[in-house]
Amino acid sequence: MAGQETHYILPRAEFDAPVKLLIVVAPYYKDIADNLVAGAKAEIEAASGTWDIAEVPGALEVPTAIAMADRQCNFDGYVALGCVIRGETTHYDTVCNDSSRSIQLMGLQGLCIGNGILTVENRKQAEVRADPADQNKGGGAAAAALHLIALSRKWGASRKGVGFKPPSESILLAGDSNGPKTA
Repeated sequence: MAGQETHYILPRAEFDAPVKLLIVVAPYYKDIADNLVAGAKAEIEAASGTWDIAEVPGALEVPTAIAMADRQCNFDGYVALGCVIRGETTHYDTVCNDSSRSIQLMGLQGLCIGNGILTVENRKQAEVRADPADQNKGGGAAAAALHLIALSRKWGASRKGVGFKPPSESILLAGDSNGPKTA
């Protein structure tokens, strides 16, 4: 059983400047969602971060809300939370695959997202995974987002003279020995 496996967990991310995350949750199964949120909030606060929360109808709307917030707000990262329990139809597969794929695509575009949308066979599996005192997948999703934010800040701050990509506000002209021109 997955709950009995042991695995390595990275040390908690640390920050020199404040960090703010948006928790986007689909409270379709309210008690499970509440536990996921409790775990996420505790992890963010333990890293001295702050959070805001947005509720959406279901797991398919979580990525849409994150994309909207990214365009219109100023969050450092996002925590996607919800639960999809297998039913009698293929709707389960659609919701699991499409929500996960959308979150992954946004991550590949540079958003710092921890995915804590549970995809389980039954309610008992969800309860164990959501419980902050047990598997704490909400806290794990928040920790993932925090680690991605830390990487983003680390790599975003080291642009001078490293790698192949000049800072986006500079244009390098061939044969110009005076350095970059600011656009």
